[in-house]
Amino acid sequence: MNGQLYQQLGVRRVINAWGNLTPLGGSLMDPRVLEAMADASTWFVDLNDLLRKAGQRIADLVGVEAAFITSGAAAGLAISTAACIAGRDPVKRARLPDTTGMKNQVIVHRCQRNVWDQAVRQAGATLVEIGLLHRAEPWELEAAIDDKTAAILYFTGHNEEQSLSLEEVVQIAKAHGVPVIVDAAAELPPKDNLHRFNDLGADLVIFSGGKMLRGPQCTGLILGRGELIEACAFNASPNFSIGRPMKVGKEEIAGLVRAVELFLEHDFDAELERWERQVAYCLEGLSNLEGVKCRRVLPGEDPVLPRWVPRVYLTWDEKALGVSPARVRAELFSGEPSVAVGEIQHGLSINPIALALGEEEIVVRQIAGIWKRHRLSSKSQAAST
Repeated sequence: MNGQLYQQLGVRRVINAWGNLTPLGGSLMDPRVLEAMADASTWFVDLNDLLRKAGQRIADLVGVEAAFITSGAAAGLAISTAACIAGRDPVKRARLPDTTGMKNQVIVHRCQRNVWDQAVRQAGATLVEIGLLHRAEPWELEAAIDDKTAAILYFTGHNEEQSLSLEEVVQIAKAHGVPVIVDAAAELPPKDNLHRFNDLGADLVIFSGGKMLRGPQCTGLILGRGELIEACAFNASPNFSIGRPMKVGKEEIAGLVRAVELFLEHDFDAELERWERQVAYCLEGLSNLEGVKCRRVLPGEDPVLPRWVPRVYLTWDEKALGVSPARVRAELFSGEPSVAVGEIQHGLSINPIALALGEEEIVVRQIAGIWKRHRLSSKSQAAST
């Protein structure tokens, strides 16, 4: 259809060199996912039955005990927290987010705090921080656990070098009978991550359905222990609960099941080769820009997830060159065509993960054009003074 509805509405297409992010629509779905969604739209079903059986299908595919489909990874955080606080108690479920008198504390590393922990607080939890900004010690986690502790939250990919390892967290949590929730929303690929965190002992692990799984953007996955997954379902839509507004429809459920099947069949080695070619093209096309340092980001260096995807960093001295990364980024986004890139300290990042083959040429052309215009303007102003 080539975006006909978008054109009718006057919504512009964006060349996405930023990543599989919610503000840009997540990812592009495989036509076979859309076919599954269309097929699911033709019947009425018992939604609880569908959620249970779709979850078991996904659990069997990825090799975990149980799974539950949510309306996104943030919803997965809220529902997982509710499950750890209220369990399958209908009285507690009805009271959320009022958690007075319940186990309502969730422990988190201070250095892992981020905007997503609001979803945890949404369920009525109080966050208890451990550690400093640059390190944490096992005794700090031990000391934080008490009779009010409902769960321990671990954001994998967020300052893990400054945190206790997940293995350490799980060992301490198990000794105290406290569940561990892992947010791994963007930690795909590799495929093994779909069961790796559970294998390490995490009780509930959350993934986005609309990023590298390439399912519907309004989907997510909770993978984990059977009794806790049942508690997640108990506290989620279509039940009247804290998760009732976080509705996922029958079409999205079917689409995510198909997306997981396709993800497990996908050849990511070939895709990584394409990303490397796109990165190499950007490096060659942008390395001659005056005053700009251009380099390939090494695996694990970039805070944007998943960390192993190659990227390009462009950095420069804003004061010396008279133009900020934010301004260049804004001009790229408002240009024709619109190009979205990431912003880092002192520069911009180019992420190939959502770029179609050939779109890297548009990115290079747009950046080079904007940069040359600013440099000519700067030199003209300098000459006039």
